Amino acid sequence: MEDLHFLHILIQFVVFLFVLPCIFSCPDQQKQALLLFKDSLLSTTISPNSSIPLFSSLDSWNSTTDCCHWERVVCSSPDSRSRMVQGLNLYSLAWRITDDPLPLDGKALMPLFTIRSLMLLDLSSNYFEGQISGPGFGNLSKMVNLNLMSNKFSGSIPPQMYRLRYLQYLDMSSNLLDGALTSDVRFLRNLRVLKLDSNSLTGKFPEEIGDLKMLQKLFIRDNSFVGEIPLTIVNLKSLETLDMRDNKFTMGIPSDIGSLYNLTYLALSNNKLNGTIPTSLQHMEKLKQLELENNLLEGLVPIWLFNMKGLVDVLIGGNLMTWNNSIKSVKPKQMLSRLSLKSCGLIGEIPGWISSQKGLNFLDLRKNKLEGTFPLWLAEMALGSIILSDNKLSGSLPPRLFESLSLSVLDLSRNNFSGELPENIGNANAIMLLMLSGNNFSGEVPKSISNIHRLLLLDLSRNRLSGDTFPVFDPDAFLGYIDLSSNDFTGEIPTIFPQETRLLSLSNNRFSGSLPKNLTNWTLLEHLDLHNNNISGELPDFLSELPTLQILSLRNNSLKGPIPKSISKISNLHILDLSSNELVGEIPTEIGKLKGMIDTPSTYSSLSDTFFNIDIGFSDLIVNWKKTLLGLPTSPSLDIYSLLDLSGNHLSGEIPNSIGNLKGLKLLNLAYNNLSGNIPSSLGKLEKVETLDLSHNELSGSIPESLVNLHELTVLDVSNNKLTGRIPVGGQMTIMNNPSYYANNSGLCGIQIRQPCPEDQQPTEPAEPAEEEEKQQVFSWIGAGIGFPIGFVFAVLIIYMSGYFSPLVPHRCIVLKPRRRRP
Repeated sequence: MEDLHFLHILIQFVVFLFVLPCIFSCPDQQKQALLLFKDSLLSTTISPNSSIPLFSSLDSWNSTTDCCHWERVVCSSPDSRSRMVQGLNLYSLAWRITDDPLPLDGKALMPLFTIRSLMLLDLSSNYFEGQISGPGFGNLSKMVNLNLMSNKFSGSIPPQMYRLRYLQYLDMSSNLLDGALTSDVRFLRNLRVLKLDSNSLTGKFPEEIGDLKMLQKLFIRDNSFVGEIPLTIVNLKSLETLDMRDNKFTMGIPSDIGSLYNLTYLALSNNKLNGTIPTSLQHMEKLKQLELENNLLEGLVPIWLFNMKGLVDVLIGGNLMTWNNSIKSVKPKQMLSRLSLKSCGLIGEIPGWISSQKGLNFLDLRKNKLEGTFPLWLAEMALGSIILSDNKLSGSLPPRLFESLSLSVLDLSRNNFSGELPENIGNANAIMLLMLSGNNFSGEVPKSISNIHRLLLLDLSRNRLSGDTFPVFDPDAFLGYIDLSSNDFTGEIPTIFPQETRLLSLSNNRFSGSLPKNLTNWTLLEHLDLHNNNISGELPDFLSELPTLQILSLRNNSLKGPIPKSISKISNLHILDLSSNELVGEIPTEIGKLKGMIDTPSTYSSLSDTFFNIDIGFSDLIVNWKKTLLGLPTSPSLDIYSLLDLSGNHLSGEIPNSIGNLKGLKLLNLAYNNLSGNIPSSLGKLEKVETLDLSHNELSGSIPESLVNLHELTVLDVSNNKLTGRIPVGGQMTIMNNPSYYANNSGLCGIQIRQPCPEDQQPTEPAEPAEEEEKQQVFSWIGAGIGFPIGFVFAVLIIYMSGYFSPLVPHRCIVLKPRRRRP
């Protein structure tokens, strides 16, 4: 009997050993769903350079092991049946060979939607494309934490997302979502964190947001929400963070916003909010950061802001508010970390009370009316950023300023500072942005400046700096944006800048010599501006070795020789200005292959986004825009412009038909050359062109009818050529009616110049002059006055002679008797 009992226990143990893996492993259905998800990724995304999959973090996902042991998979604790997949940390799945993000097909997510036990799903930073699957995510009814940040999901937020009633954390920031946030948001009653930053969401922000009583953090920055901030937002008593920056909100800040007692961060900058700062704000005892910059707020800057002990960031500049200059001093009760009072009407010297803020790290007093010198006490403060641009400050810079080891941003542009730059400028080796343009600095650039290894941007333009040698920068330094334009530098073009150089502006100086071959060391160069110098020699073929070059301006130099055919290899070039040189030869047909002038982007990026949202004031790119020299701002960007200017040279031959391929051009200027032949009809394909200048050449024939297709044309100049025939009518051509733009041609006609064409005239007999006609009418009346009596006399005479009239004799009576009738 005991043997039977032992055998029974042994059988149970053996069965348990076989069943144990099934109890403590994930369900096979969920395992297969994960493997299917992996296969769908691998089938579409394999490294082009090898057979190794890009998803190395999924190597542990295989059919022979328990999915609960796989990397990035989180399972529940074992229960009486089995372990369930509850979490997937699938952020940054793809290993990128290049800097370009690797897009993934959003349809690959479909297998995951069958794992209904999921409570956490992190798909951030994967660049999934396509619309968010409403039915798919709606199937994950137990979801608590969902992160879709930094993908390329597009379209509107599907309604099923609002029905995830257990959801506490939702991050859909940095996608391509559009449409409105609907009133269904009220169903997310357990939501603690909502992040919708950096999308294209529109419409009014729903009032139902006030129903989310549990909400602690709300981020909707960088969208296109309109209308007023809903008053119901004051119902969110648990709210700690409210970030609504960079939208289009109007009206005033809710007056009762101060009732959000738990708020520590309030950011409403870069909207269109008006009115005054609500006084209720001073009751927010937990508020630490206040950002209200760049709105339409009015009134005096509230002094009570500086009595809020917990407040460390006060960023309220860029509004219509003004500083009460009658207050000589302020005694803040807090220790500020950041202070922005830009455009607040500050006058006089830099306020001395700022010196009491020993913990101050960021100071922005730009666009005021500050005068005086740079105070020594400010130079001695350990600030990270000092922005004093667009004031009236003068004097020289104290060398003590550059002994700081914390200074990272210094912007003193557009003041009246003078003198030489301090020799110890390189001691401030933490500087990343150094902007001193628009002052009266003179002398040479100190050699120590090359010691600032972290320097990213250097702007010394519009000063009186001189010299023919420059500090030699480490080739591996980070400096990428350099503007030395509008100074008095001489010598050859310097090539001592780092390999990271992306923008180099040396225009309006006295540089001479030919273009150096060392330019090709800058493999990342995008913007090269050398206009208004004394550069000579020919355009070299090695320019084609700058494939990243987008903007090349060499106008008003002394370049000779032909335009090289190899220029077409600069595929990203979309602004090329070679005007006012001495170039000869024909325009190469290969110029029509410049891809950057065929397809131009409709959006642009901003240098300000790259550099901590600080205004970057690089020198404008000077171009001949619509017959006027005009500066196009380098910042935010020149990406949306496409220009080709070859005017003012000695180019000859015909205009190549291939120029018609450059459909992205906004300006084409070939004026003041020796071009001949007909105007090619292919120019009618330049669908975006606004200015077309072909004046002062030897062009002949007629203006092609195809130009009526240029719907954005505003300036057409064909004057001083040998053109003939009718000026086309239709589209914009009908209003191209400035006579001077057609002047000095041999036979143009049309309604634009009020010159009828020969074929439009009706054949008629020559009309007599009015004066002669009047004489004939007078003569006719005189003839009638003389001729009538003479004619009458002649008529009487004729009658008389015919015997009608005779001498008077007695009348005889003649009696006519009737004859008798014979019987």
